[in-house]
Amino acid sequence: MAASSSAKPAQMGIETGAKQQEALTGWGFMLPAFLCLFVFMILPLLVAGYFSLTDWNGRTPLNRADAYEMVGLQNYQQLLIEGRRVDDFYNALKNTVYYVIGVVPTQTILALVLAVIVNQKWLRFRGVFRTAYYFPSITSSIVVSMIFLFMFSNTGPVNGFIQALFPSYQPVTWLSNNDGMIHNFLGLFGVNQDSSTFLRETEIFRISLWDWISGPSVSMFTIMILAIWTTIGTMMVVYLAALQNIPTQVYEAAYVDGATNWQAFRKITVPLLAPTTFFVITLGLIGTFQVFDQIYVLRNDNTRESTMTVAYLVYDFAFGSLNDPRMDRATTTAITLFVIIFVATLIQRRLTGGDKVQ
Repeated sequence: MAASSSAKPAQMGIETGAKQQEALTGWGFMLPAFLCLFVFMILPLLVAGYFSLTDWNGRTPLNRADAYEMVGLQNYQQLLIEGRRVDDFYNALKNTVYYVIGVVPTQTILALVLAVIVNQKWLRFRGVFRTAYYFPSITSSIVVSMIFLFMFSNTGPVNGFIQALFPSYQPVTWLSNNDGMIHNFLGLFGVNQDSSTFLRETEIFRISLWDWISGPSVSMFTIMILAIWTTIGTMMVVYLAALQNIPTQVYEAAYVDGATNWQAFRKITVPLLAPTTFFVITLGLIGTFQVFDQIYVLRNDNTRESTMTVAYLVYDFAFGSLNDPRMDRATTTAITLFVIIFVATLIQRRLTGGDKVQ
């Protein structure tokens, strides 16, 4: 009995030591990734949050005593509630919202459709199609933007193709057109800003209701086409990997029960792809809210207002004017954008059922 009782503490000590060793091993594997995450994401976010509470212009050396002063939430008040910057921010937010609404659902649906098509065993040269669809995603976004700049110019191939189909068509400089797409559609029925006092005078977040329902400008719509074309390849690969993990026995059982291809897709494929759809939408949502490079290349002075996004506004505050940089405004806008993305992600998680995905 004595030997048995003394063996139990020894065994417990061995088990405790093994668990500690496993924990140390786990932390050892996670530590490099955590350090990269902390240095390149968490720490800059904390620093940006700190400087958003100051009046630092970004040019004065920080080692000077008068480099900056703490101003509390004054920058947030001027950005969101009062001051000239309010109009700039909500105009950028409007453009960004239309960009997100237009790009994310479209790229998700197209990526799923393409993944289903290239996953069919009867399709010949599947590898060629997969590479062709994925190729734009690995091409430099700056290069692709320059190609689009040529294609959608006044004398570019897009206008030439449309004019060949419709001889009465007048070429349009797509990337220099500020007309809203919804405004253009409503104009076909004689609806304009002057036709409704309510639309003209009602304001939402310092912008008239008429401006909010403008839709993306023609220039922004062109940039949205570019974004969709360059991102569906990546999303397609993600969906393709998920499709290949669905057991074929599930489809065979459904076909035995008399299910059609459409019923199998709607009742089996789509539900089983719910976790992947949540992942794809989350990536798309974050990426579209942070769009910058295509805007930087394709926008011009004529389309400054209609193509301004919140992410570009951060750059514009910080580096738009080299004579008067305002890092306090830039960091304030960046933190606000972070909050918007975080809230939007939580909302779409609830709407898409991501909170139920294990």
